[in-house]
Amino acid sequence: MVDAVRLIRSAELSDVAQYAYASTVESGARLVFLAGACPLEKDGSTAAVGDYAGQAARCIETLSEALRSAGATIEDVVSTRVLVASSRRADLVTAWEVVRDAFEEHDVPSTLMGVTVLGYDDQLVEIEAVAAVID
Repeated sequence: MVDAVRLIRSAELSDVAQYAYASTVESGARLVFLAGACPLEKDGSTAAVGDYAGQAARCIETLSEALRSAGATIEDVVSTRVLVASSRRADLVTAWEVVRDAFEEHDVPSTLMGVTVLGYDDQLVEIEAVAAVID
């Protein structure tokens, strides 16, 4: 199987970032745009209330299931946006570490943002993603 996603790195940019600075998608790939993955249980309740790491982990589970439903995997992700309801850098880093670990070597371009509030009661983390697959 041909990989649709190629991660781009540059020796001219800081190597402090724990992700690729860009990615490309092969011609003919099918793009998959995922809604923000939220830390919701099947019954609609918010998972891991008050726990940034726990909510990030639940978001990864939700994201992975949405990808499976679209015929993709985490290795097909092109980019992510991680939203964290906090103005504290430590909270953002806590959520980011879970996301980074889940993506392992497939360290796609990502944006980590602190936001004021997210859509569900007690929600602290949400992860948006775009994926690409060659059928």
